[in-house]
Amino acid sequence: MAFLCFSIMNRVFLRKRGTFALKLLCLIFCVFIFCEFLIYYIVIIQCHWPQLTAQTPMASQQTSDSVLKAMFLSDTHLLGKISGHWFDKLRREWQMERAFQTALWLLQPEIVFILGDVFDEGKWSSSQAWSDDVRRYQKMFRHPAYIELIVIVGNHDIGFHYDFVMVNSVALEGDDCTICRTAEAKLTELSHKLNCSLQEQSQYKKRCSNVVKVPASAPVLLQHYPLYRRSDSKCTGEDSVPLDKKNIIFKEKYDVLSQEASQKLLWWFRPRLILSGHTHSACEVLHNGKIPEISVPSFSWRNRNNPSFIMGSITSTDFSLYKCFLPFENTVTTIYCTAGAVLLVLILAHFQPFITPFHFVQRLITKYKAV
Repeated sequence: MAFLCFSIMNRVFLRKRGTFALKLLCLIFCVFIFCEFLIYYIVIIQCHWPQLTAQTPMASQQTSDSVLKAMFLSDTHLLGKISGHWFDKLRREWQMERAFQTALWLLQPEIVFILGDVFDEGKWSSSQAWSDDVRRYQKMFRHPAYIELIVIVGNHDIGFHYDFVMVNSVALEGDDCTICRTAEAKLTELSHKLNCSLQEQSQYKKRCSNVVKVPASAPVLLQHYPLYRRSDSKCTGEDSVPLDKKNIIFKEKYDVLSQEASQKLLWWFRPRLILSGHTHSACEVLHNGKIPEISVPSFSWRNRNNPSFIMGSITSTDFSLYKCFLPFENTVTTIYCTAGAVLLVLILAHFQPFITPFHFVQRLITKYKAV
């Protein structure tokens, strides 16, 4: 009889344990789906394309017809084989891939710019390691054919697209090296073309007679290194550099461009807006009292807890920017830790009532055998 009772209790216990285990698996699955997929939609769907200031109904109509929706991100720093830990690569690269793919799906930009430091170990990688890194990059930042992706990296010269000037800021050392001479020659040529397109005075007609003109518009300057600034002491915002680092003096040609190179770019192009990366933190600077430069923070959890990207609505005469934050890393970590603690409590609360009856039946059986 005791064996029969034990068999029935054990069967009931196993059935309840199986149901409970299934509930736990469902809870774990839901937490995983939320932290690794849904949270990106919940956060990024709150972002929106900024509105341009239209002075008249006609200007408003022209603006809506010609506005370019551009997305800017920076410093993804894909790890390589030299110093990259496998879990670090898995965690942070998944974060960037989900954020990027979610942003494309929800926001539908026309063009995306990555402002440099795509890879972390590009200058040290072997050919095979570089190929592997490029393959991972292409998977993470895959995009539909109707969305253009332009990457600004350290060994690029300049390109011209949608009234943007993309500068290989690494080549602006001013030491007459081969790539420096090439970069400066092309920058001078492009500067001449842009200035001729903007000038209508008769005294410039002869000098610009042989120049193929482009649409007359003050350019947007895109580069990896920021223009010269002494430090980040005047940078504000929740994603600016930490307080203990704000007053660190920047080293020219390492942290920022040299004063000479910065003045050349400002003089050559007279940009209406400058977007840069490199510092991993946000900053807004006014050059010559009128030209704004926006430092775009890192897109990766590896470099900051609150990564973000910039959304820009841009026309030939105007622009408006909006910063879109990604999910914070500590938020996701907190959710996982809280879920783990809840699971532990549920498991203890569930199994504790079964411990005493189980041992009680075991003692009954032992006594029965002894008799």
